Amino acid sequence: AAASLALATLAQAAQISIGPAGGNTVTATFKQEGVEVETPFTKFTGRIAYDPAKVEASTALFEVETASFDFGDPGYNEEVRKKSWFDSATHPKAKFQSTGIKAGAAGSFTATGQLTLKGRVQSIAVPVKVTTAGGRTVFDGSFAISRKAFGIGDPVWEGVVDDKVTIKFHLTGGKQ
Repeated sequence: AAASLALATLAQAAQISIGPAGGNTVTATFKQEGVEVETPFTKFTGRIAYDPAKVEASTALFEVETASFDFGDPGYNEEVRKKSWFDSATHPKAKFQSTGIKAGAAGSFTATGQLTLKGRVQSIAVPVKVTTAGGRTVFDGSFAISRKAFGIGDPVWEGVVDDKVTIKFHLTGGKQ
């Protein structure tokens, strides 16, 4: 009975598919030699089941291709794909899978879930603001991670690139 109720609830929720088109963005912001750098990921996909009347029944799954991290410079792009950084050949995707959604103030919620990056898994909480624009649902949020906790970084760059990285996203989707 509980499984039937959960399936019925998800069927009523808006099924939103997310990709890099339509102004959607996912970026990583960090400091390099004390200067803030914001760099995009250009390839990502996701699916969100969202019902503003039953926020707690919502779910999210999101994947980012690590090789799509784009500094705008081929040399830097190749460097971050190497084993000591993203190891994109072995771990081509980072993944967030929600395990729970908690409603917050009007138009916001916190998604808790598992972030898998470079073969390591961490539980994280992601605050999300939800709005509508042009009849589409918009999700904006950010969260900080430790790159060292995920084994990201070449020791040669210690003291040059900060450990704290903030992931920011702006995702817009229509009903599917």
